[in-house]
Amino acid sequence: MKAFVVDKYNKKGILRLAEMPEPVVQDHDVLVEVHAAGVNLLDSKIRTGEFKLILPYRRPFILGHDVAGTVVRVGSKVRKFKPGDEIYARPRDGRVGAFAEFIAMNEADVAMKPKNLSMEEAASIPLVGLTAWQVLVDKANLKKGQKVFIQAGSGGVGTFAIQMAKHLGATVATTASAANFDLVKGLGADVVVDYRKDDFEKILSGYDVVLNSQDAKTLEKSLGVLKPGGKLISISGPPDPEFARKQGLNGALRLLLRLLSRGIRTKAKRRGVQFSFLFMWAQGDQLSEITSLIEAGTIRPIVDRVFPFEATNEALAYVETGRAKGKVVIKVR
Repeated sequence: MKAFVVDKYNKKGILRLAEMPEPVVQDHDVLVEVHAAGVNLLDSKIRTGEFKLILPYRRPFILGHDVAGTVVRVGSKVRKFKPGDEIYARPRDGRVGAFAEFIAMNEADVAMKPKNLSMEEAASIPLVGLTAWQVLVDKANLKKGQKVFIQAGSGGVGTFAIQMAKHLGATVATTASAANFDLVKGLGADVVVDYRKDDFEKILSGYDVVLNSQDAKTLEKSLGVLKPGGKLISISGPPDPEFARKQGLNGALRLLLRLLSRGIRTKAKRRGVQFSFLFMWAQGDQLSEITSLIEAGTIRPIVDRVFPFEATNEALAYVETGRAKGKVVIKVR
């Protein structure tokens, strides 16, 4: 099968289009014919080697964390799916590979595709949808009447998280350029700060939750937005000791992550707020809950551009510009 692979970690490296063996189907796996794949900044970060210490892939490996397609074969112990089912998923770490014609995934990572979405729209959802769910529902326990600040509202995670937060009954603030005000307001944002001319920490205060997706400077500024007891949840780092424990990392790596996050954890403690890092994980049951919200019309996908499979490197370069509104998708077939 054709697939785009990482041969070596390189900041300017491009993915190589290669002939790779069809994936081996284990007992609990479904083999999926890929129709579309979502492109994420995570793909770029893994390609450059940013996560090689905590996600040690053996090269060459196939990249791609979002997939929509059709089940063509199932393992002997699969009970939820059958050949012909239209599905979508964020395959678990260690088994990614959506930039290919086929992918094998554990059935626990997979959900039925929303009936009202195309394959391209469905492929835009899993990673950002699960990230928003795990931040707002699992970690923040966001409740009706609370206030949440979601950074970068016109981005992939932002466009989904705004809609999720409104569904949960929260008041939502976000940052965007003036050109994207209508987009984020249309998704439900109550307060929009123009990041090009205003400082959000001078405008926002008394928030219950912040979803941080930006750099270390923005992370630190976000502390001032929260009220005492508030929660600062970062999806862009730095990883904290709890993450290291869950990943089962060795002692040296645990110490390194403890040191990397010590500054922000100390500052959060001084202000009486909580800091935590979230690295989203594959979860088919949560994705099924998201399917229900999409089929009910509560949440809609925002897709900026769809690239052909052979233009996968161009799609990744476009995501790296940071200018995409919503998600970028590759049409595989």
